[in-house]
Amino acid sequence: MPATHRYLAAILAALAAIGPFSIDTYLPAFHDIGAGLGASAYDVQLTLSFYMGPFAFMVLWHGALADRFGRRNVILVAMAVFALASLGCAAAPSIHWLWFGRALQGMSAGAGMVVGRAIVRDVFEGAQAQRVMSQVMMMFALAPAVAPIIGGWILALASWRAVFVFLALFGLALLIVSARALPETLPPDQRQSLHPASLARAYLAVARDPVFLCVTAAVAFNFNGFFLYVLSAPTFLVTHLGLTPQDFGWLFIPAMVGMMSGAWLSGRMAGAWSNARTISTGFALMGLAAAGNVLLHQFGAPGLPGSVLPIPLYTFGMALAMPSLSLIALDRFPARRGLAASCQSFLQMLLNTLTAALTAPLLWGSVAQMSLGMAGHLALGAVAFAVSHRLAGRGAVTPQ
Repeated sequence: MPATHRYLAAILAALAAIGPFSIDTYLPAFHDIGAGLGASAYDVQLTLSFYMGPFAFMVLWHGALADRFGRRNVILVAMAVFALASLGCAAAPSIHWLWFGRALQGMSAGAGMVVGRAIVRDVFEGAQAQRVMSQVMMMFALAPAVAPIIGGWILALASWRAVFVFLALFGLALLIVSARALPETLPPDQRQSLHPASLARAYLAVARDPVFLCVTAAVAFNFNGFFLYVLSAPTFLVTHLGLTPQDFGWLFIPAMVGMMSGAWLSGRMAGAWSNARTISTGFALMGLAAAGNVLLHQFGAPGLPGSVLPIPLYTFGMALAMPSLSLIALDRFPARRGLAASCQSFLQMLLNTLTAALTAPLLWGSVAQMSLGMAGHLALGAVAFAVSHRLAGRGAVTPQ
């Protein structure tokens, strides 16, 4: 990959990493936030839902805005809002103010992920697009591994409020880098109208495309098989495995090594393997990991390293399949890639929000239940992909 392409991939990966940093960095501080603000464990857990609900809503619009005003302008405004929202979280006098600050973070944090996907397809085609998407994912995968470790050490040196100061500085740094180095990839003559009738037709076209919906559902269900563990990390690691907030690397480092390795293999196989082969191999590896996880915890007690070992294999398979799945979805709407990326991210975040609010609290009571949650999400993802593959095989017409 040329150096200029790697440079762009690094910027896009950092912008996309705002999302996982906003979630994972403050996970080790849950207990301290509750004690400091006089809030219950459930009230603190709701800070995730208050973040992901607005995140899911706004990713539905980031792409449409980027199709109208340009990719770069949307990124700059979003990073400015994120930095200010993070400072508001750091100064929150009550859990209710923290909910509000987290909602503002959520409204702005998704722009990098959504617009970044559109930028990749603006600039690259075919196998090269898969390679760049894989490169972005490899660097992006570092965020969930590094973020909770950074959060744990910040917590060891200062209060939980310092975690949000760190996020504010991160947002500010990305604002400066984007202003200086991020190119505009959508020419003015290719920009789309924000007229309500035009937007309504575009969103309706996406909502009525079964292949797009099924492929997007496959990505979302696959990811939530792992995301369940991210959301449950304080209980999984501290309560069930007896670790400390400084030991969150036991979960996140192996998981992200798996994700980076899967993304690397996806990039290496771009052009050599078909999309179907890449995706099927990813599902096979995820299935092996999920089955082993269920067997281990249905018939054995949780502990290290056994309770963590299936997770990197799962994320390896997930990351191997994800670039191909994402590009299939985006290529359904070549004239509206920004809007398609928004809809893709919205549906994924909607499921993430439901997992945070309902599924994770329901299943985190035992590691055995969490293993069933991973397997169940994967099964739904496999069904969704099988349906999309069958529909595409029948000759579904690509929307324009």
